Amino acid sequence: MDGIQVIKTPIGYLKIQASNLGLRSIEILKDKPKEKQEKINQFTKQAAEELLEYFDGKRTVFSVELDWDGYSDFYISVWTYLVNIPNGQTRSYGEVAKFIDNPGASRAVGLANGKNPIPIIVPCHRVIGSNGALTGFASGLHIKQQLLAHENPDGFALQGSLF
Repeated sequence: MDGIQVIKTPIGYLKIQASNLGLRSIEILKDKPKEKQEKINQFTKQAAEELLEYFDGKRTVFSVELDWDGYSDFYISVWTYLVNIPNGQTRSYGEVAKFIDNPGASRAVGLANGKNPIPIIVPCHRVIGSNGALTGFASGLHIKQQLLAHENPDGFALQGSLF
């Protein structure tokens, strides 16, 4: 059964969608949805629980199954790398490109980041410009900044020039 669930978090409402195979997307909403359209399945339930634990500071690694069916191998390779960036740390687009054995693909990595359907759990917010600047985040740089500060409040204070 496909599922959909909405939860309230410190960065706003998150609309979580999953297939029968795993989590498909998380959408950061500006406002609370007017209509309740929830249809919870095992993956939306698990993702919701893990996300709330993350925002409560009780979780740094997610274990919900992900369903990337229909996406290109390149995108999946980028997103797989993102999942392995430790909580509270950042990488540049160039570092991600080098790691996936495609050192000239920084811009393509940025495109894959922008198409990431599962933000937070697939932490595209942990990817920054090579000069340390915050760049691109579909839900806005202020959300990216909030997520980074949540994950590493001490490092965030020390990295003030990055933001």
